[in-house]
Amino acid sequence: MNTKKICHLQYLCIVLIATLWFANVNVKAAETQNYQEVEWIQLMPQDDLEALLNPPDYLADIQDGSEQDSVDAFSGVTSEDATTQRFQQALTSVRVMTEFDNKPIRIPGFVVPLKSDEQQRVTEFFIVPYFGACLHMPPPPPNQMIYGKVETGFELAQLTEPFWFEGVLQIETMSNTTGTSAYGMSLDNIKAYE
Repeated sequence: MNTKKICHLQYLCIVLIATLWFANVNVKAAETQNYQEVEWIQLMPQDDLEALLNPPDYLADIQDGSEQDSVDAFSGVTSEDATTQRFQQALTSVRVMTEFDNKPIRIPGFVVPLKSDEQQRVTEFFIVPYFGACLHMPPPPPNQMIYGKVETGFELAQLTEPFWFEGVLQIETMSNTTGTSAYGMSLDNIKAYE
């Protein structure tokens, strides 16, 4: 199997393993009755997931670190191949699951800081399904990222620290140089994952 195909499959495996790990490790997750516990893959349409599991074969020919080794470069490729087109769409998909709009949810994840206050407390961030998302290419698809903002900020000791995020999920797109999210969350609670 080629390197590119392995990288994309590794990403999907990481998301699925993280989802299963978060779901199975904490049986006490239903402590808060007001929030529906959500797994990351529930936020992605099934056909997007299937497209990401089926990357085009020629991705294996792209050398790691080259100019072609980016989501932007891949998005610029024009192809009549339906598999390639659908894979490109899934990588940048802002398609969401509307049943979660304005719903109180509880989701496990990691923080990608975007802004901090004077005390170095994180005030704006992306919530992502696995550690290292957005720090390495490619970032998760937008429908696998949630934008969060906390006026008072919170302390983040290390990026590898997982949290439970509780609040109301909204369908809203937010983009910056780090990535794009298709969801936002009005946060009520950020708790250490135990």
